[in-house]
Amino acid sequence: MALLGIDLGTIGCKALLFDNKGNQLAKAYREYAMITGHGGLAELDSAGVMEDVKAVIREAAAEAGSDGIEALSVSSMGEAFVPVTRNREILGNSILGFDSRGNEYLEEVRSFISDEKLYEVNGNPIGANYGLTKFLWIAREDSEVYDKTDYFLMWSSFVLFMLGGRPVCDYSLANRSLLFNVESCSWNVDLAGKLDFDAAKLPELVPTGTVVGKLDTLISEDLGIQGQPLLVAGSHDQCANALGCGVLDEGTAMYGMGTFHCIVIPFEKRPGAELMLPRGLNTEHHAVPGRYVTFVYNQGGILLKWFRDTFMMEKHELGIVKGEINIYEDLMDEMPAGPSPVLVYPNFSVTGPPEFLEKTTGMISGLTLATTRGDIAKGVLEGVAYYLKENVENLPEELSVDGFRVVGGGSRSEAWVKLLADVFNRPFTRTEENEAGALGAAIIAGVGSGRFKDFREGAASMVRLADTVEPDAVNAAALENNYRRYKTIQPQFGDFLAEHLDSQEK
Repeated sequence: MALLGIDLGTIGCKALLFDNKGNQLAKAYREYAMITGHGGLAELDSAGVMEDVKAVIREAAAEAGSDGIEALSVSSMGEAFVPVTRNREILGNSILGFDSRGNEYLEEVRSFISDEKLYEVNGNPIGANYGLTKFLWIAREDSEVYDKTDYFLMWSSFVLFMLGGRPVCDYSLANRSLLFNVESCSWNVDLAGKLDFDAAKLPELVPTGTVVGKLDTLISEDLGIQGQPLLVAGSHDQCANALGCGVLDEGTAMYGMGTFHCIVIPFEKRPGAELMLPRGLNTEHHAVPGRYVTFVYNQGGILLKWFRDTFMMEKHELGIVKGEINIYEDLMDEMPAGPSPVLVYPNFSVTGPPEFLEKTTGMISGLTLATTRGDIAKGVLEGVAYYLKENVENLPEELSVDGFRVVGGGSRSEAWVKLLADVFNRPFTRTEENEAGALGAAIIAGVGSGRFKDFREGAASMVRLADTVEPDAVNAAALENNYRRYKTIQPQFGDFLAEHLDSQEK
């Protein structure tokens, strides 16, 4: 019987069926629109997205035909949640992590707990992107919804609950609320109480891989699924991505090439706050027991999309008309063989670690009348890589990265992966299945159902490595020279870029 992995993100959801060897049997995808509005509002239509989730399950199940589904699990974005009643009534839209509502409560949170103490307890720096400030906003600004809410459920938990499971939350997603104690694996009831938030509205905590129920009979019939597959507690999408490419232990990191580029670094022993906080590094439970992870990230594929829409839209639209919707290979062919003569500072929006800069802009340096479109495009890709390389170089000694497993849509481009290997001067290994989040969720489902005795056996059975791209010594040395110049941009121009953004906003 097949294992179903559901991967749910900010702009779309997908469902993939796999056999226990990691062979993809079926795939379905739906995209949905984010709701934005005045005052920094950013939401998802909770009920609408749940219907999209059912649609991709239905489509994948139909494509798989007579193969039954043994179990399913869900990998989802962190921070965002849905308010529900115990009778599975959806009470409102899902507030996303980058929604501005709740930012006003940050100082109140800090009045009760310091950044250092919160890191000791929760493993995260205090920030408005986590669930806590959004919980507080609902409690204080939307009392009708708050009073009716029995559970605030993170998206993986919400999907399983709506399919018939118990209301639970796995450790990795609970961590994204700021109210989770990473050591005791319990809710921080004391902090919640000080903030007048009812911790009873938070669900039961369980490890990833826990069976939380069976698919509801009526829903199973509606989705065209025979029997009642087990519902298994999932994880934060980045943890599932790491599991889905076999990144379980120290030394190897996952490099995810999606809308954002995210590096997931596993480790066994937590470094202290004095090492992690200055670097903007978090700590959360891996999907794999006995392991933690931290994330380094910034804009990635979204910058290449910006380039396409700005410099190649006519060609892109022509490609869609002709049925050739991917123009990125043509773009790669335009890029110079060596390092770009153009240096791009990739701060086109709010940045990731270590500084999480809001007052900044991107910058392109080195433009001349001889500059080509390919020069700029490659400068963009190099700038993205330089940003993350600087973070990796500054990791505490306790967190080692000797090589990378690379996944995501961008990993299909051999030229792009080769550039990363040269910039980081480390090997990058691709996997046969680049939908690592869904594969990770399927592995979790297999562990929960008993198909695999543990996550290590599941990964060994379902993750298959493809090729390893080694760095080229000559290219790596040339890129290192550009990287050294890149590192001088923020010290020299940081204030100017912030002032320039202010002038644009005025």
